Amino acid sequence: MAELTTQVLELLATEPKLRPADMARRLSVPEWQLVSRLPSELIFTLPGIHGQTILEQVAEWGRVTTIMEVAGSIFEVKASLPKGRVGYGYYNLFGEPGQLHGHLKLDAIANISLQSKPHRGNEAYAIVFYDTDGDCIFKIYLGRDEQGTLFPEQVVAFNALKELKNV
Repeated sequence: MAELTTQVLELLATEPKLRPADMARRLSVPEWQLVSRLPSELIFTLPGIHGQTILEQVAEWGRVTTIMEVAGSIFEVKASLPKGRVGYGYYNLFGEPGQLHGHLKLDAIANISLQSKPHRGNEAYAIVFYDTDGDCIFKIYLGRDEQGTLFPEQVVAFNALKELKNV
């Protein structure tokens, strides 16, 4: 365990622009194992039980980027996250045209990380949901305006999610 933490910190020092997903692949560990060893100024962790609460709050934030990465392919939806409702064991998203649709198995979310790690040289914030194997289910990045500037009200709301640790 200490050896992995050392490897993670060394990789972060030598290649700070590397995405956590790529760092995990490089070290042959599940992404959650890697992320949970990153410095606290980059990562804040929460138990998966807060998944629905977070999704409900993010639905109020406006445009975000939701990312799903499968077998090396990356799919993005840049739109506000629709409000969902629980039914049949899923958190069901029924968005308007252009919004995300789908059915999220809430009990599959084991952990959540709030990441404040630069991405491609730009300030970036992401909410990342992990399954029990430590693999990423999906990510939600804060939105940006036409000039590429983060929406400041989303940054404030993102940081407020850290208060869920006390709930």
